[in-house]
Formats: sequence, C-alpha cells, structure tokens
Amino acid sequence: MTWLAGTWAVFVKDLRLELRTRYAVSALLLFVVSALLLVAFAIGTGEVGERVASALLWVVIVFAGAVGLGRAFVAEEERGTVLLLRLHTRPSMVYAGKLLFNVLLVGAMNALAAAGFVLVLGLEVEAVGLLVATLALGALGLAGATTLLSAIIARAASSGPLLPVLAFPLLIPLLLTVVRVTQRALLLGASAGPWAASAGDLVTLGAYAGVVITASVLLFDYVWND
Repeated sequence: MTWLAGTWAVFVKDLRLELRTRYAVSALLLFVVSALLLVAFAIGTGEVGERVASALLWVVIVFAGAVGLGRAFVAEEERGTVLLLRLHTRPSMVYAGKLLFNVLLVGAMNALAAAGFVLVLGLEVEAVGLLVATLALGALGLAGATTLLSAIIARAASSGPLLPVLAFPLLIPLLLTVVRVTQRALLLGASAGPWAASAGDLVTLGAYAGVVITASVLLFDYVWND
C-alpha cells in the first residue's frame, strides 16, 4: 500500500464512521448553536465592536474544537481498532489521515460559526476573502495542534478535560493572531488595506501551522508505538 493510499484509507474510514455516528458533528453543531443563541440573548439589540466579535468567534471555535477533536484517537481505543491500524498502516499514514479529517471538520465548523456570527450580530465584513483565508489557516493550525494531543490523551482515563488543558498553551500564538486578522477583516473604513495590514500575520499563521504539523509528524511515531 502506498503512503497516499494508506492516508486516504484512514481519512475515508473516519469520514464514513462520522457520517454513520455523527458524534463529533453533533457535538460541534450543538456547541456552536448554543453559543450563538447565548450571545444573541446576551447582546440583544446592542451593537458589538469588531474586536469583541472577533474574540467571541474564536472562543466559540476553540472550545467547540476541544469538544469534538479529542475523539479522533479515543474512538479507536474504545472500538479496539488501534492494533489493526498499527499492523496495516504506517504511523505517518494514520497521522496524515486523522489530520486531514480534522482539518475538514474544523473548516466546516469555522464556516458555520462565522456565518452564524455574521447573521446573529448583524456584522458587515469589509474583506470577505481575508476572513475566509483566516478561517482556513486557523483551521489548519488548530487541527495540526490538536491531532497529536488527541493521540497522547487517548489512553488516559479522563481524556475529555485533558485536551483543552494541554492545547490552550500551544494555541495562544494562533489565537492572538487570528483574532487580530479577523478584526481587520470586519473593520469597516480601515485606514490601510486589510490585506496589506495583515500580510505579516497571515505569514505567521502559515508558519504556525507548518511548525506544529512538522513537529507532530516527527513525534507521532513515538506517541503511536509506545
């Protein structure tokens, strides 16, 4: 089996299982909708600034991800399929397949949360392309940082609360940057072009995703085989 075929097989397996059980999708959807309703009731008819709206959006995304992404490897332990994956695939195939599935899951969640915030808060987006790029890079960084951590906590007795505790310190640089760029994408009448002002931050987001994914690939063999 080639590397690409093994990676695709792991991705398709996770996608089919998720479509059958809808565990992660239901958890993410329920969390995002509940958070949107809570924000809508709390704010009422008042106006929300771009900075507060950006922070609220990414708080919802991060905590929703902490609820759903931790299942990536815990489900393998519960179903007893870890040994089968170890016998038939290489560790890098498993990591890449899980990462691809998590990127798809987080990307869909980001799109849903952003669309909900724009509708509920009545926001006007100055730079739609910049917001989409920020959500995509944020999804890549968030999935890259949490996929390895979900493999580490999979064997723990109380794995549920561990993912947000371990992930939060790693996500601080990502969160600071995505909130800043999202604010620029929402800010109407900005003095400088939002793309030009955010060029450095977009490079930072791309570099963050590259570093966490590279480090995860290098470390995953030890986590998976121990």
